[in-house]
Amino acid sequence: MILSKVEKANIQPRITLIGAGPGDPDLFSLKGVKALKTADVVLYDANVNEALLCHAPDGIPKVYVGKRTDDEDFSQDGVNKLIIDYALNYGHVVRLKSGDPFFFAKGYEEIDAAESYSIPTEIIPGISSATGAPSLQKIPMIYKDLSESFWAVSGTNSKGEISEDLYIAAKTKATIVVLNGIEKVKEIASIFQGENKGLLPVAVIQNGSSPDEKIAIGIVDTIAEVVEDKKIQAPALLVFGDVVSLHPQFQPIRDFYEIIAEEY
Repeated sequence: MILSKVEKANIQPRITLIGAGPGDPDLFSLKGVKALKTADVVLYDANVNEALLCHAPDGIPKVYVGKRTDDEDFSQDGVNKLIIDYALNYGHVVRLKSGDPFFFAKGYEEIDAAESYSIPTEIIPGISSATGAPSLQKIPMIYKDLSESFWAVSGTNSKGEISEDLYIAAKTKATIVVLNGIEKVKEIASIFQGENKGLLPVAVIQNGSSPDEKIAIGIVDTIAEVVEDKKIQAPALLVFGDVVSLHPQFQPIRDFYEIIAEEY
């Protein structure tokens, strides 16, 4: 789309950063739909359901900007520059990010970059997979005596190493949701084993809310094997905690270990 000089003179740059949710387009917010209808450009991530793009006007640029775990085509600095360039040259940029844009999604970096150019910004939250995916599986974060709090922890830090916060979280009775950790499930499970929590229930959810969703249910001692057996891959999150015992698939596991305990 080529803009005339008159159109360029009337450009009013602004950026709306929208959380696209965990995958199901029906979980997208009404406010997000309204913003998309006024977009001049849409930039969207790899994990955003492309069905959402139908809410944007026909004929405008709809730009894929990668950002999967294994996608090195788009650095964060590069994405920041694209957002600013499109805003200055087209007007209203709608930036779609999976989940919630301020929940493990580097939304702040993008807004900070835009505001350094005095470009007005707006945030429209979305449902984070950290809470949305377990909820859809009927796994509560907090429930009666099973858990009084929950932690959302990145499985790895910027260097690709296990997050130090995981060692602290594993000492608590809280529900622990681990994002960006599926590739290190064995190492993460060993942290809980080190706290004598080998029998703690665990759920691993891949592509939560999507048609190709997968779930693996087990305990700390077996979860790495279950993940391998079910071929669970990224994007996936891990849920450690007694609340996972409420999932229907955990009942056979509970029965098995009760029988083992009776025999010994």
